[in-house]
Amino acid sequence: MVKRRSLLAAAGGTLLGSALATGTARADATVAVDPATTYGRWEGWGTSLAWWANVFGAREDFADIFFTTKSVAYGGRTLPGLGMNIARYNLGACSWNSVGGQSMAASPNIPAFKQIEGYWQDWNNEDPASAAWDWTADANQRAALVKAVRRGAVTELFANSPMWWMCLNHNPSGASGGGNNLQSWNYRQHASHLAAVALYARNNWGVDFATVDPFNEPSSGWWTATGTQEGCHMDASVQAAVLPHLRAELDRRGLSGVRISASDETSYDLARTTWNSFGTSTRALVSQVNVHGYQGSGGRRDLLHADVVTTAGRKLWNSETGDSDGTGLTLAGNLCLDLRWLHPTAWVYWQVMDPSTGWAMIAYDQNTLQPTTVQTKYYVMAQFSRHIRPGMTILGTGAGYAVAAHDAAQRRLVLVAVNPGAAQTLTFDLSRFGQVTGGTGGLVRRWSTLTSGGGDLYTARSDTYLNGKSLSVPFAAGSVQTFEVDGVAV
Repeated sequence: MVKRRSLLAAAGGTLLGSALATGTARADATVAVDPATTYGRWEGWGTSLAWWANVFGAREDFADIFFTTKSVAYGGRTLPGLGMNIARYNLGACSWNSVGGQSMAASPNIPAFKQIEGYWQDWNNEDPASAAWDWTADANQRAALVKAVRRGAVTELFANSPMWWMCLNHNPSGASGGGNNLQSWNYRQHASHLAAVALYARNNWGVDFATVDPFNEPSSGWWTATGTQEGCHMDASVQAAVLPHLRAELDRRGLSGVRISASDETSYDLARTTWNSFGTSTRALVSQVNVHGYQGSGGRRDLLHADVVTTAGRKLWNSETGDSDGTGLTLAGNLCLDLRWLHPTAWVYWQVMDPSTGWAMIAYDQNTLQPTTVQTKYYVMAQFSRHIRPGMTILGTGAGYAVAAHDAAQRRLVLVAVNPGAAQTLTFDLSRFGQVTGGTGGLVRRWSTLTSGGGDLYTARSDTYLNGKSLSVPFAAGSVQTFEVDGVAV
């Protein structure tokens, strides 16, 4: 995570300049929403579970806060549930047993709550029903997974690292020099571990993983034996060797309907490099390309979309992203850039809870493991996730600071925009729609968050009206606003 934060510090420092170059509003601006330009059916919003769920997975209130749109009591206030519907479960790489006199080599810098216990703990027996497997492991994260599923979440299984005994140095944080650390004779075993967990989850937890991803930022070189989390470098050739094993192991267990996602590279440009390095047979194994958003406001999102979606016809997710800006302004800016240029069908935040108040939506104390403050970022996330819902169609706006989604069945248009600069008025031109009526008297429901603070935190208002097929709204500096326009038909 230290490496990620360094990367984000560099990227986040240039957010406004880069965003201006890609179309950020300046002075007063008009956003023309185009219903003829569509970017697919929205699948939803999510979070990865480890590590926060390793601490708080047993709590019902956090399950409601993150995976429903209920109003939930927390810390003397009422929070609007974020309505996330994607949960990414991290298959752990740690265990503290000894096998044949060998045991895990743990990094001196990894905190206990980031050590996730895996299930296959003794390489001598691959039978999941044997004593070599411990299905009582990772109880808290499993509890969070089940709670998310019961609230309607779609799930993905991924691994930050193979089990420690599959690693060359038995260290699930990485090789000493940051190089490949998965033993070649354990390529299949890594796949087998993932597939066995997918089957066990279906049969025993009521969890049907839609996708399985065997990698996490595999081409990055910062996974070392002294790292602060689980991680494993696997270059593109190793990835290409593992993927056929994963397909075979899933199929052997009757899980042919479980799709493979890959490769969860750290940036848009690196994801494109990895994808284009795969041969035709390797690409055929991958149904969904996952990318992380740690390139911030940089990177060629558009070229990745062209290669993966336009050319290869694959699904594309931003499967992990995060930043150190607790105001939420960076989150809103990068999310808008994703929907403008990357066009993913899902967007997943890394850790909704984190000891760092900048990275967190809800923070917690790393020493006491007690939850603390709700960050402004939480309310900025609500501006998007509570309104752009699964099944909606993402529409073109031609702007890198505004997004639009349409629900044809409800005849509802959702608009979300961020204003990182000076106060201004944004006008939304809806003239390309066949019908735009709004609510009674042309009423448009509005929610707003001021990222600089001041008490305006996802505040609902009923004071905004259409002017024919146009909507003009003042935006304070550093503000994010959401609008629901009813009676909108193509």
